[in-house]
Amino acid sequence: MSIFTGAGVAITTPFKKDGSVDYDVFSEQIEYQIKNGTDAIIVCGTTGEASTLTHEEHLAVIKYCCEVVNKRIPVIAGTGSNCTETAIYLSKEAEAAGADGVLVVSPYYNKATQKGLIAHFTAIANSIKIPVILYNIQGRTGVNIAPETIAYLFKNVENIVAVKEASGNISQIAKVMQLTDGKIDLYSGNDDQIVPILSLGGKGVISVLSIVAPKETHEICQLFFDGKVAEARDLQLKAIPLIDALFSEVNPIPVKKAIELQGRDTGVLRMPLTEMEPEHAAKLEEAMKNFGVL
Repeated sequence: MSIFTGAGVAITTPFKKDGSVDYDVFSEQIEYQIKNGTDAIIVCGTTGEASTLTHEEHLAVIKYCCEVVNKRIPVIAGTGSNCTETAIYLSKEAEAAGADGVLVVSPYYNKATQKGLIAHFTAIANSIKIPVILYNIQGRTGVNIAPETIAYLFKNVENIVAVKEASGNISQIAKVMQLTDGKIDLYSGNDDQIVPILSLGGKGVISVLSIVAPKETHEICQLFFDGKVAEARDLQLKAIPLIDALFSEVNPIPVKKAIELQGRDTGVLRMPLTEMEPEHAAKLEEAMKNFGVL
């Protein structure tokens, strides 16, 4: 059974002006997502600025998220690292905190071989019992997880059940589904490719768009699942200008600005991320108005 189907939100981590985690605002963000139909919460991913969190903060945020959600929808914890032992540690602690699954990005900077990727992901998955979602995003890590590697891990490691594909390469993603007989749970890692990935047998999306448009992102998936493919496609295409604006600067700079524009709180960015450029913010505001989320 899939960890979730539909739109999972890659939730932000709100920070106070002094840089500490703002748990009160975080709770409000979680409740906002659940109220508006989000199908799962992905905590401490790229959008959550996990790479700037200490290990103690990282685990505290995961634990708090699990407590607030309280099994109403699945919580998937980002526990990836370029150090295998660190990823194992974070994954074990996330499981103990009550996470329903973990999202594990390929090791960045080290640039492991495909053999190294197999060893890395296998060691992490074997250290826990909850499901593992592989995360393929070469633009962030410098290494592509080859379709053959994904298929090998899926077939040989029991709790590696899914992949978040953010390569943008539809041909490669189709190859993953062919090599796994369409059985791996496939999630789009790009908001502009939700419908194309659903058409290949995908289960949904792990989404930044959902942060500011949770109802609409859920609806893109639900319309497709209900057989209303043309309507899902039309809503996907309508969202493209907003998606482009949300990625006009490195994530999560624009989406934190978008939350602010909606009159909600998310606090400051942690260095080395800086505030959005005014001209980009103006285009973001226009795109949000045109999509009806402002």
